[in-house]
Amino acid sequence: MSVNVNRSVSDQFYRYKMPRLIAKVEGKGNGIKTVIVNMVDVAKALNRPPTYPTKFFGCELGAQTQFDTKNDRYIVNGSHEANKLQDMLDGFIRKFVLCTECDNPETELHVNPKKQTIGTSCKACGNRGMLDTRHKLCTFILKNPPGEIFSYSAILHLPFLKALKQNQDGDDDDEDWAEETTEEAQRRRMEEISDHAKNLTLSEDLEKPLEERVNLFYNFVKQKKESGTIDAADKEILAEAERLDVKAMGPLILSELLFNENIRDQIKKYKRHFLRFCHNNKKAQKYLLGGFECVVKLHQVQLLPRVPIILKDLYDADLLEEDVIFAWAEKVSKKYVSKELAKEIHAKAAPFVKWLKEAEEESEGSEEEEEEDDENVEVVYSSSARELKVETVKPDTPEKEEDDIDIDAI
Repeated sequence: MSVNVNRSVSDQFYRYKMPRLIAKVEGKGNGIKTVIVNMVDVAKALNRPPTYPTKFFGCELGAQTQFDTKNDRYIVNGSHEANKLQDMLDGFIRKFVLCTECDNPETELHVNPKKQTIGTSCKACGNRGMLDTRHKLCTFILKNPPGEIFSYSAILHLPFLKALKQNQDGDDDDEDWAEETTEEAQRRRMEEISDHAKNLTLSEDLEKPLEERVNLFYNFVKQKKESGTIDAADKEILAEAERLDVKAMGPLILSELLFNENIRDQIKKYKRHFLRFCHNNKKAQKYLLGGFECVVKLHQVQLLPRVPIILKDLYDADLLEEDVIFAWAEKVSKKYVSKELAKEIHAKAAPFVKWLKEAEEESEGSEEEEEEDDENVEVVYSSSARELKVETVKPDTPEKEEDDIDIDAI
């Protein structure tokens, strides 16, 4: 059932219509929430992003809101009747949609984040004006201008897009790819970052969907790279990832922006940047391996033959731990690249993984055995870097020992 956008107009032939808002209460107790089922359709009729009216409800009700743009779920915490929200929507329309001159809803918003202003223009009468930015929603609009709703496809290359999408879809046998969101976990992370970052973390960016926060981080790193300041920006990049609560997937984004066919040199150059994410963080290391696969996909001809030596570079740089590599090697996954390419990458990596396992097993022996093994085992790469080999080198035996050999004892 549709209703007039401006419900103060009773004319049944009024041409500006919108669907009547449908609300569904889910959960119970402290987890009760109201899902606005058709918010996308309502917002489309108003020519506004669906996040705007949802956030408006949150501001008016003093309730938190959630946006799952991928699944078109717009949520206001608590139990709220559809009629009450419909009446509240009238307030949003009056403040943020209708023209102040002709009362028609054919308006567009023009956001200027630098000047912190929100202008309006009406297609029906040509009127131009400015919004009163004292309303809490205006803060959200200034940070999320219409027409700048973040999209993976608009920013990320296809392999990285697939990786992020599939992880968000839950195509991961490991724990959820977002870091813990419990109050205790958030408290721990807050204690780890600087006082300046603590204040930033309290911003409304944390209320944005994960994909928006990931893209905010992407744009931050990209700006550092394009401005030529990225070499010394490792601490800033980490702080921004922590502020947006996307630290775990940071290496995936860094891989796209900092790695190409010259990845071996770039591992050395940006080692410090990746270490800030990967040190003692196995989840971040898993995302680094995912980013590595994506880079190989983008530069298959140059990098596929060099998979084992690149993995060793990452290992030698302390960006990957043995158990993370072993876990990755045990399962061929299509989360980041096609199953066929993943199999090729794993096949190329097999000699390095074999060497790493043998080295680990040998390290478990006595110190004396370990020293002897170090002398007798040598890692050899072919000149074309196509294969990693493990060769046993016979120890040199002094000639004088030959005199001591008892032939009868052989």
